[in-house]
Amino acid sequence: MSAVVVVAVFTPRDGMRQALVDAMRAGIEATHAERGCLLYAIHDADDGTVTMIEKWATLGDLDAHAAGDAIALLQRDTTPLLAAPVVVTTMTPLPVGDPARGALAHTA
Repeated sequence: MSAVVVVAVFTPRDGMRQALVDAMRAGIEATHAERGCLLYAIHDADDGTVTMIEKWATLGDLDAHAAGDAIALLQRDTTPLLAAPVVVTTMTPLPVGDPARGALAHTA
């Protein structure tokens, strides 16, 4: 089975972007220690949202993460700071072209 990529878009309440980023720290650090976590990183987007890009070794690893303590911590810490529900998209890579540029690289 190939890796699983997830994009989660967090929309902070007005003036709460930095508080949201700070609140995500504990959940991110806990997730980095989870089995199968290949990438779990946040990025600023031009539209004011904070986008999480994740890569998991297997769908089972992602499922365990979704049911685990780290995601519960992340949800607890971020929910009061959000203006809208988190939009989560789960994808399976379709590598095309140069292997180094045609898929999200394994970073570990």
